[in-house]
Amino acid sequence: MSDKLNRRVVVTGMGAVTPIGLSVDEFWNSMVKGKSGCALIKAFDTSKIKTKFACELKGFDAGNFMDRKTARRLDPYAQYAMAATIQAINDSGIKTELLTPEEKAKIGVIFGSGIGGIQTFYQQAIINHTQGPDRVSPFFIPMMIPNIASGFISIHYGFQGPNYCIVSACATANNNMIDSYMLIKNGISDIIVTGGSEAAINEIGMAGFNSSKALSTRNDSPETASRPFDITRDGFVMGEGGGALILEELDHALARDAKIYAEIVGFGLSADAYHITAPHPEGTGAILAMEMALTMSGLNKEDIDYINMHGTSTPLGDIAETNAIKKVFGESAYKMNLSSTKSMTGHLLGAAGAVEAIASILAIKNDIIPPTINFENPDPECDLNYTFNKAQEKKVSVALSNAFGFGGHNTTVIFKKF
Repeated sequence: MSDKLNRRVVVTGMGAVTPIGLSVDEFWNSMVKGKSGCALIKAFDTSKIKTKFACELKGFDAGNFMDRKTARRLDPYAQYAMAATIQAINDSGIKTELLTPEEKAKIGVIFGSGIGGIQTFYQQAIINHTQGPDRVSPFFIPMMIPNIASGFISIHYGFQGPNYCIVSACATANNNMIDSYMLIKNGISDIIVTGGSEAAINEIGMAGFNSSKALSTRNDSPETASRPFDITRDGFVMGEGGGALILEELDHALARDAKIYAEIVGFGLSADAYHITAPHPEGTGAILAMEMALTMSGLNKEDIDYINMHGTSTPLGDIAETNAIKKVFGESAYKMNLSSTKSMTGHLLGAAGAVEAIASILAIKNDIIPPTINFENPDPECDLNYTFNKAQEKKVSVALSNAFGFGGHNTTVIFKKF
């Protein structure tokens, strides 16, 4: 094994189930075309809730990834996690059936969900109330808790390395990736399956976010409701799905002749210490996270070609993140491309960081900046190059991805062309 101080971490596999595509290729092609994943909700009756639209998965069938009995014992969030992971493992070329016990002990699963099994929780609470506690499913607890996705993935493949779930709201997937990076960097694991998944488009999930006034209510035009940086933005759009990445120690990847998408070269972590839901207006926590990531990477500010912004389409959030980027990058902020892919996918909450990491990596791989769609009306406080409405061809060697969560959690990950 190489000296742990010199261990480098690369991405060797990716998988995604998103509102704009049920595979990485479909997801990327839809992004480049500027496709909106938003429509009126079909999963349930929305007559009693304010927001009647979301970015739901289209055509997802858990039976394409697991047997029906297994699917019935997993909340949708865990189904999405498993589907994304199967894609990522297959993409990585890891022959799981040939792994030795010693090799499996060096493969971990660090996979998160911001909310976990809220659909199961809601359904079983109704059963408890209407039919009594004896009718509550014996699978209720394991279907609900947010660590079951990571546990199930390890059971499915027999991976016996570190296994857990970090929950930090919408920063969840980035936090899970960062921990995975550190475990590989320090020699604990050689490979880690990481990412995030979420399935919160249901009656209680939508009602909760509506009550906190976080969601857009643009019911007359759902497909244009997620409009980051547009002055008429009125809240985020709920999304669902999952993203999985295979992180691997470089020498290990080279030894098995794996394809390498990109290298992780830096990360940042911070807290706003300000408010449970609102971002700090000056973006102080975001500044700390981005500065930490830059320092760790050893890169200059001018080296960043693209930032996949958290960009949720909320009035306060988009301005705070813009201010933070200006503070960190100075004049360079106006020379790089930025975008919010949430304009197409909606906000996948605990899965957002994983899906947006994949978008950032594919921007590096393909030298294309995915757009921020639905822009119509300028906001004078959002005056950077957000790659509005149309993808742009541009050489991308380094991409930075931000993810921030309720509670003031701030995370940044930097990916570099290998």
